[in-house]
Amino acid sequence: MTEPRKIIIDTDPGQDDAAAILLAFGSREELDVLGITTVAGNVPLSLTSRNARIVCELCDRRDVKVFAGADAPIKRKLVTAEHVHGKTGLDGPELPEPTMALQPGHAVDFIIETLRGEPEGTVTLCTLGPLTNIALAFQKAPDIVGRVRELVMMGGGFFEGGNITPAAEFNIYVDPEAADVVFRSGVPIVMMPLDVTHQLLTRKDRVARIAAIGTAPATAMVEMLEFFERFDIEKYGSDGGPLHDPTVVAYLLKPDLFQGRECNVEIEITSDLTVGMTVVDWWHVTDRKRNAKVMRHVDADGFFALLTERFARI
Repeated sequence: MTEPRKIIIDTDPGQDDAAAILLAFGSREELDVLGITTVAGNVPLSLTSRNARIVCELCDRRDVKVFAGADAPIKRKLVTAEHVHGKTGLDGPELPEPTMALQPGHAVDFIIETLRGEPEGTVTLCTLGPLTNIALAFQKAPDIVGRVRELVMMGGGFFEGGNITPAAEFNIYVDPEAADVVFRSGVPIVMMPLDVTHQLLTRKDRVARIAAIGTAPATAMVEMLEFFERFDIEKYGSDGGPLHDPTVVAYLLKPDLFQGRECNVEIEITSDLTVGMTVVDWWHVTDRKRNAKVMRHVDADGFFALLTERFARI
């Protein structure tokens, strides 16, 4: 049996972040969560750090270390998304305040020390929010870039456009300078854009199968999804909202669920109109170096079957 893949989850929970963390916790044979690092994004850092610990305790994983990271983007004022996620970021279920402590030290230092301490090419970075912590770590310790096995991220969009502006997806828009650092770094990137996540709708039948599990984590997840999707149903006119962040973890477990291609991706950081846009050279019309594997298609039924099966293991 192969050793579990070592991952760091960098996150700004968020109901869909919580779903991604649950998917990782339900996959202990395949994934070894070395730590969770939090960043300001969907809600401010104090809440994302709280929410990450709530999710750990909900799944009885107090052993997982949670480190607080950047409380603001590299150069910009923080933009948050309470209009989507509610005032706490995990609105929906009634969840107790966490009792486990945040780890001492900064998330950026934990990322650096972990990548230096583990064998080269063994640690995967799973990013579910703005890329601030990762960019700061790469800037502070350039030697770690070559030690990363892979960076699998939720962010961006191309044929689907944006979800916070017409051109930009939220995670990239919040800190485009950080995204620019990461995409220029040379680290191997797998990108899960809105083009994929908008195919993954939390339809009633899919949520009902999660509800049927009947455990506390599954029940809380259903209540989160029911809160989270109300915004997207109104916005997209669909049965259920898109489930973004679990695509990152699902890719590590079952990459065959996804289809995409190697592309050049550049981040717009100067235009007022399109700041945060991921400019994807899908058709290879430039000679710019291909720096990311960009996903476009996903087996939605296979994805939700995986999600349901792994949630049931917690």
